[in-house]
Amino acid sequence: MNDSPLSGDILLQRFQALDAFLLQHQALWQPRPFTQQQLPWERQHSELALWLRSRSLDQAEASHNQPHLLAAPAPFTELATQASALSQVGAFAPQALPPLPARFSVDVPGRKWQQIQAFASSLQFQQPVQHWLDWCAGKGHLGRMLAHDGRPLTCLEHNPELVLSGQLLSQRLGLNARHLQQDVLDADAGAQLGHEHTPVALHACGDLHVRLMRLASAAGCKQLAIAPCCYNRITAPYYQALSATAQASNLQLSLDDLALPLSETVTAGARVRRQRDQSMAWRLAFDVLQRELRGVDQYLPTPSLPPAWLAKDFADYCTDLAALKQLPAPNVATDWQQLQAQGWQRLAQVRNLELLRGLFRRPLELWLLLDRALYLQEQDFSVRLGSFCPSQLTPRNLLLLAERN
Repeated sequence: MNDSPLSGDILLQRFQALDAFLLQHQALWQPRPFTQQQLPWERQHSELALWLRSRSLDQAEASHNQPHLLAAPAPFTELATQASALSQVGAFAPQALPPLPARFSVDVPGRKWQQIQAFASSLQFQQPVQHWLDWCAGKGHLGRMLAHDGRPLTCLEHNPELVLSGQLLSQRLGLNARHLQQDVLDADAGAQLGHEHTPVALHACGDLHVRLMRLASAAGCKQLAIAPCCYNRITAPYYQALSATAQASNLQLSLDDLALPLSETVTAGARVRRQRDQSMAWRLAFDVLQRELRGVDQYLPTPSLPPAWLAKDFADYCTDLAALKQLPAPNVATDWQQLQAQGWQRLAQVRNLELLRGLFRRPLELWLLLDRALYLQEQDFSVRLGSFCPSQLTPRNLLLLAERN
């Protein structure tokens, strides 16, 4: 296996292979177990469905980050093998960073600082950088690390408080940095980008990093580096492909589909996981109840609820949520204990059924990244796509490095 980043013609070849794989099996990964009590594929693969449904919540949790290692009935193992092969991407060889004074990392959470260091150590361009531009910069921690040697830095950030904090931090360190308040989706954002800039974006969401690619291409930037995140954070109701190749694909992606790569969790603590599990189990129990109350065997979306709702009594939770959704009041004879137990049982089933979708997380994410890589190739960039850190540090560990030909 080639363990260097993908580049050149390989980008198109891999995209086409992934496109065929995702299209062929979309009936397995597009339906969501959380919203459907019975999945369309269960009849065809009944042995696998029964096996997954019989497992516990703890077993699902143990397999969540590595579903491909699960010895499940067919066609699970075969799909896992294909998905793993298609998801292979080499890593950028990190270059040693100069030791920085501790004050550079003040105010940065440890994990975030490690991500910044890993990202920065992977930025190996052919031409020296003239002027760094930190896109959706927050306080500009990434930009400051890159501009520690005195090269000019521009940080663009929408939140005025972060702009001010960032400017003060940069001044304290004596850096040649400008922090500008800018909504990068506004019509005037392109004016902030010049051909002398090397834009960088670490975990800019959906529309934000796509906007950067378009504006950097138009401005004649010679280099850029993007580690995308949150592909579902877009204003359009479904995915709009960027490259001509992806535009010609028959794969139609909803916002739910675009959220699939983000369903991997590696950083949640025990308390957060407990809260998440309770929230999901109660929602699934309410789903059973609402189908009964409406007389409609269909999922009903419910709004995101504040954590205080989970401190309620379960019966109050369901009654209040029914009122919020303007449904009839639940029957006074409702067996709340049994309903709550049903919710937890469904959560175990949902999590285990999700393991099949989990096999397609990375292939879909790579498809989306390759669409971006092919778009940049069309804009006359030479592009490399590889990982910049282990997935334990962040599951969004893929980096696009683009340089003008």
